[in-house]
Amino acid sequence: MSVTFSPPEATAAVASVVSEPTGATLPLSKLAPEAALKRLELTIVRRLEGFLQGDHLGLIPGPGSDTNDSRPYVPGQDDIRRMDWAVTARTTVPHVRDTIADRELEVWALLDETPSMNWGTQGVTKRDLGIAAIATIGFLSQKVGDRFGGLLMSPTGVRRIPARSGRSALYSLLRTMLTSPIVRDNTPGPMDLAAGIEQMARVERKRGMRIVVSDFLTTGDAELDPSVPTVWERPLRKLSVRNQVICVEVIDRRELEFPDVGEILIRDPETNFDRYVNTSDPAARARLNAATRAQRERIRAAIRRAGTAHIILRTDRDWVQDIARFVLAYRRVASQLHTPPQGVSR
Repeated sequence: MSVTFSPPEATAAVASVVSEPTGATLPLSKLAPEAALKRLELTIVRRLEGFLQGDHLGLIPGPGSDTNDSRPYVPGQDDIRRMDWAVTARTTVPHVRDTIADRELEVWALLDETPSMNWGTQGVTKRDLGIAAIATIGFLSQKVGDRFGGLLMSPTGVRRIPARSGRSALYSLLRTMLTSPIVRDNTPGPMDLAAGIEQMARVERKRGMRIVVSDFLTTGDAELDPSVPTVWERPLRKLSVRNQVICVEVIDRRELEFPDVGEILIRDPETNFDRYVNTSDPAARARLNAATRAQRERIRAAIRRAGTAHIILRTDRDWVQDIARFVLAYRRVASQLHTPPQGVSR
């Protein structure tokens, strides 16, 4: 992906800075070039529910025959024939009974759709770069019979896209993510990244691969000490006990390097905080850049302590090449990285 923009792309870059985006900044056809991924494959090191790890379909057709845990019924997404009437009567809330599919690998991707992900100065927003990462990892990890599902996390809640197998199902998932409505700035709601990760661990109980895509920024958290845990670190560590977890951190270039553009208004899209900063002042830019580096170092330290893989993608770089470099290096360190805590089996 070239970082030299044609006039339309330059216009899109300006629009993403001066106003809130109204739609996707990447077309579906450019999310993941399959030809460039044919020789790459993600290493699966954690113990899954089966032993073939996605090489073959199960003997029983359909979504599965083994019952799993119950979860709240989602209108329009769940089949009412799978209604768990006993739990529904006990809780007075409609529940459905999930089934465990007769397949080996199940991949779930959690996409952070909070307003901070709508930022992008290079013609693509962090949200759409995260979808591109999900597409690339999806094509790398998928084999015949494997299933891929998604969770879209906004401040108001989590939208679940059921896991299905096949390339067409993966493309349908990506299309749903791209066309999902843009979350407006200062949208109120109780959901944050920590709660989203906890819901992923609670609802999707089958072992497999989990992908968490976010900028990992927490509203109101001004802590810069890397030794202080983040609010989402503990849920992420719990998720990695049973699953192979990959954290995809998406960053925009201007979050790391403040340009010299005079006095500008810096506004937090998730709170009411705003402040004018003179970026022509070298000392002010140095303080801003130092705080940003410390913030990102704290995020890296938290992900490392959680025992998960970590990919850093930037809106001004080719994400396919960055993920390819990660995959090649991941083969050497995956088994050590995902070693479970003492007393917990793979």
